[in-house]
Amino acid sequence: MNDRITRRRFIRKAGYVGAAATVLPQALRAAEESGKAVTLAFVGCAHIHTPGFVGLLKGRKDVRVKYVWDHDAARAEKRAKELGAGVVKNADDVWSDSEVAGVVICSETNRHHDLVLAAAKARKHMFVEKPLGITGKESDEMAEAIEKAGLLFTTGYFMRTAPAHLFLKDQVAKGSFGKLTRVRGSNCHNGSLGGWFDTEWRWMADPKIAGVGAFGDLGTHSLDILIWLMGDVESVAADIKVVTGRYGDCDESGEALIKFKNGVTGTLAGGWVDVADPVTLLISGTEGHAVIVNGNLYLKSAKVEGADGKEPWKDLPEGQRAPMHLFVDSIAGAKDLPLVKPREAAARVSVMEAMYQAARARKWVTVA
Repeated sequence: MNDRITRRRFIRKAGYVGAAATVLPQALRAAEESGKAVTLAFVGCAHIHTPGFVGLLKGRKDVRVKYVWDHDAARAEKRAKELGAGVVKNADDVWSDSEVAGVVICSETNRHHDLVLAAAKARKHMFVEKPLGITGKESDEMAEAIEKAGLLFTTGYFMRTAPAHLFLKDQVAKGSFGKLTRVRGSNCHNGSLGGWFDTEWRWMADPKIAGVGAFGDLGTHSLDILIWLMGDVESVAADIKVVTGRYGDCDESGEALIKFKNGVTGTLAGGWVDVADPVTLLISGTEGHAVIVNGNLYLKSAKVEGADGKEPWKDLPEGQRAPMHLFVDSIAGAKDLPLVKPREAAARVSVMEAMYQAARARKWVTVA
C-alpha cells in the first residue's frame, strides 16, 4: 500500500502541479477567461509523467488539446479520452494542421529525435520530456533544429521552479558562499523496490529505449540543478550499478564525481532503490554553507543577515510556475519566461552520457 501511495504522489509531482504552480499573473488570467485557446497536441504519451501533464492541461481554460498520437493505439485512445481530444493514426496529421501551435512530446526517448526534427520542420513549439535524446550528438542535432526554426522549447526540469533553488541560485551569484568548493545533488526514490516499472512504464527500465536507467532517469534532474548553479562541466567519473536485478541489466543506482570548469567538485546521486533521500542538495564554500534536508533549507553565511544555519531558512522567493505552464504561457504571448533552452537540455544529455562512459571504463571522462 505504501509503495502505491508513494508512486501516486510521484506521478502527481511529475505533473508539476504542487507548490511551483503559483497564481496566474493577471494578464494571463484574463487570457484564460477570454476563451482564446492555445491549441496543442500530444505526440507520444508513453512517459510516466504523462498523467500529470494531462491533469495540468485539463485544468487550464485557455488550452485545447486537439489531437493525441502514439504508436500504441490503446495508449493514444486512453489519453485522448481523458483530454477530450481526437486520435490520429499518423503524426503527419499533427504536423500539417496549422491550428496546432505546439506539441507535447512524451514518447519513449528513442523516438524523440525523429519527432523533434519533424516538429521543427512543421514549426511547432515543443515541450519535450527529459532527457532530450539518447546521445549528446542527436540531442545537439535536435537543439540546432529547434533554434534554427526559432521555436519555443522547454523540458521537464521542474526543480528549477522551487523557491529554495531559486534562492540559492541568487545567493551563489551574489557570492554569499565565498569561494565555492563543493556541491552535492541527490534525487532518489524506491521505484525499483516498489515495482513501479513492472507494467505500464516498463520501457523506462530498458536503456535501449530510454537511453539510461535509474541513475540517468532521476539523476538528470539534480544534474540540471548542479549545472544551473555551477556552470559547465569539465570531466566526470562514476559508479553505476544494478542492485536488485528486477529489471535485468538496467542500472538502479549510481553516484558520480564532477569537475566543474569553475574548479568546484560535485557529486551526483540517482537511483530507484532508496527508501529515503533526505539530503537533496548541499553547497559549500569558504564563507557559507547550505543544505536542503527533508525539504527544509538551512543556510549559514556571514554575508546573509540571520543565516546562522540553526533553523530552516524561510525568507524565500515565490516559486515559479510549472514548466508546462510556462510553455503554454509563452505560446499565449508571455515574454521572457524562464524556459529551458534547447542547448541546455542537450548539454545535460552529453554530461550524463559521459558519466555512463566513465562508469564502464572505470576512469575519468572529459565532457565533449
